[in-house]
Amino acid sequence: MKSRILVFLMSLALIAGIFSIYACGEKPEKKEKAKLAAEEIQIGSLNDMTGATSDVGKDYALGIAEAVHYINESGGINGKLIKLHQFDYGYRIPEALTKYNLFKQLKCVAILGWGTGDTEALAPTVARDKIPYVSASYSGHLCDTAKTPYNLFFATDYSTQARGLITAWFDTKWPKNPDYGKRKPRIAACYMFASAFSSASIKAYKNQAELLGFDIGPDQDVSLFAIDTKSQILALKEFKPDVVLHTNTVMSVAATMRDAYALKLGADHIIKNWGFDENLPKLAAAAAEGAIGCAPWAFFGQDAPLMDKVIEYAEKYNPGIPLEKRTIHTVQGWASVLGLAEALKRADKAGGLSGESILKNGFETMVNYELGLGIAPVTFKEKDHRGQSQAKIYEWKDSKFTLLAEVDLKKRWPDKWENEWLGW
Repeated sequence: MKSRILVFLMSLALIAGIFSIYACGEKPEKKEKAKLAAEEIQIGSLNDMTGATSDVGKDYALGIAEAVHYINESGGINGKLIKLHQFDYGYRIPEALTKYNLFKQLKCVAILGWGTGDTEALAPTVARDKIPYVSASYSGHLCDTAKTPYNLFFATDYSTQARGLITAWFDTKWPKNPDYGKRKPRIAACYMFASAFSSASIKAYKNQAELLGFDIGPDQDVSLFAIDTKSQILALKEFKPDVVLHTNTVMSVAATMRDAYALKLGADHIIKNWGFDENLPKLAAAAAEGAIGCAPWAFFGQDAPLMDKVIEYAEKYNPGIPLEKRTIHTVQGWASVLGLAEALKRADKAGGLSGESILKNGFETMVNYELGLGIAPVTFKEKDHRGQSQAKIYEWKDSKFTLLAEVDLKKRWPDKWENEWLGW
């Protein structure tokens, strides 16, 4: 009996010894995995690849993923790699809210967002959670830190774009009109009334038009899905605008311009950034000649710092997509990632990657920061997240994009910039 007990105890000891050896052998591997996991920086990305703005969203999403590869292969965030969680939400606000909660569960320290409707809907929650949110919505409403302290973007905001477009047309095109000096110039706008994105800059546009002395015509409701806008163009013909502002994405803008051309509206067209890209002349054909748009970044393939990397990584990670089908929206995606990465690097060096640190020690330490990619220098202030006051205005002429004007709203109207226009 004693011998059986002794054998049992020896067996237990042997099993315990084997477990101990196994455990010791596993600990370094587990520690290494834990260390690697701890050094990964979780970033969420919300993109529209199938919804109402997927005509521009797919290329932007590609740019996000390719830029993250570039950051990780160039040393990461001070040696730490970014783990990107990228989702298509189909431009549906409820889906955006669901994905945001998932990003929180994944412990994402920052989020790359997309649309205006969902970004503005999430803004109070983002502020409460203190998660920096770098969106592809450039709504001026997101720039007032008293209301949206954790929202940022690397672009000229929509309101500044609209003001810059109107001013550039007024300065360069109106003086050449035969009626110059005889009457006021006439302007109207085409956009989707129900879209937070499309309507974000309408208040600013009308204010700028009044400031410069325009007659303002009736707004025309044009869906983001529009393929026939003849009724809207016929309504505009009664007003006889000299210029029409478009704030939709490229497919509906092109459809509107084609109908305007066919029905001989006779107006110039000025276009917010999402409707002004390399696909516009392909979709609008002859109607695109002379179109004027705001482009805060260089067009895909243009000579600009880091453009060689944009092209290199497009070929490396998405070789099945011909370069001639890529657009400025790829460059926009890169701008968002590069800007966020710089903020993360600064915050990490300053002692941490909490949301507050990323904001205060990262973004808000940028003063005239040169990002590359043809973007004007970026500055974020504690009370003002309008990163740029300059609107770069291009014209599609003779089969190429030509820089028409650079309108710096802050320099031209300093008092209004500082005291009136924030948060529009």
